[in-house]
Amino acid sequence: MILSGREIEQHLGDNIKIDPFKPENLNPNSYNLTLHPDIMTYEEVVLDMRKENRIRRMTIPESGMVLSPNRLYLARTVEHTETHNLIPMIEGRSSIGRLGLFVHITAGFGDVGFKGFWTLEMFAVQPVRIYPNVSICQIFYHQICGDIEEYVSDKYQNNTDIQPSLLYKELNPEGVSTDPQLTLGFKK
Repeated sequence: MILSGREIEQHLGDNIKIDPFKPENLNPNSYNLTLHPDIMTYEEVVLDMRKENRIRRMTIPESGMVLSPNRLYLARTVEHTETHNLIPMIEGRSSIGRLGLFVHITAGFGDVGFKGFWTLEMFAVQPVRIYPNVSICQIFYHQICGDIEEYVSDKYQNNTDIQPSLLYKELNPEGVSTDPQLTLGFKK
């Protein structure tokens, strides 16, 4: 079951925290989250799951920024959320999707107990101009059955910024370089 807007409002401060919360962003069964001005892209030509990939940070000006097609952009929500006893999920707004902008590629599913900002994996089908603080996606909440074990992670929990992939921490926990080009092998 998905919570109605009134149910979301009744859970505020208890099972649901949204900061800042604006009543005008509450919908019949979701809440609109807004786009923070910070955005980043990867600088690598080939992304490697086993290593920390270089990123480039940018700020979306008030006049907007054009996103190029075939490039992944990472952004975050202005709102910090915290959810207990419910499953949070985000979905792009239909008005944004109709412009050919995917707001989350695969990561719209949240975990019970998640606390932080939502990182958005944005991909444009064609060039599209975006603006800071625009309502970019919606958060909605599912009820959960059974015993609850809250999300615990040293990667993404309690984040304070955009989170690039930290999968390398699982695949390469010792942090050993897996790229032979990075090891030069000079003898002393």
